[in-house]
Amino acid sequence: MTNISFWRMDKALALAKHAAIKGEVPVGALILSKNRQIIAQAENQMVRSCNPAAHAEILALQKAGQYLGQTRLVGCTLVVTLEPCPMCAAAAMHYRVDRIVFGAYDPKGGGIEHGARIFSHRQSLHHPEIIGGVQEQCCQRMLKTFFLALRKQHSKFLT
Repeated sequence: MTNISFWRMDKALALAKHAAIKGEVPVGALILSKNRQIIAQAENQMVRSCNPAAHAEILALQKAGQYLGQTRLVGCTLVVTLEPCPMCAAAAMHYRVDRIVFGAYDPKGGGIEHGARIFSHRQSLHHPEIIGGVQEQCCQRMLKTFFLALRKQHSKFLT
């Protein structure tokens, strides 16, 4: 069930690439309906919007809720190129998505398999299915390339 075409990670990666071109951390997210149709999509927009909460996941969840006209996304899947942070994992919990599919694991800032581990707590309001590591190498490579280029750019200013 981790087939790239099944979960549409290809589309999430394209969104992430577009974010990188705009100077954003390359993360793309989309929401799939019960029948696996894309009903919302977004990319990171924190820099452009001067909003540290403008993560791809948050924006995609908001768009899907507006599209469906409801606060619950029961039956829906959140697909994202990077393991959601605690903020985004908590938002997915409140939206009641059925599953979260992500690409690269995030040992430093993740909130599902790392760090806060939002869904492992007894107090968690909802426990979606979690599928990690889908197209992991492609997602990791995009992030590493972005941050390497960013470090090179910053080192030019220091010399």
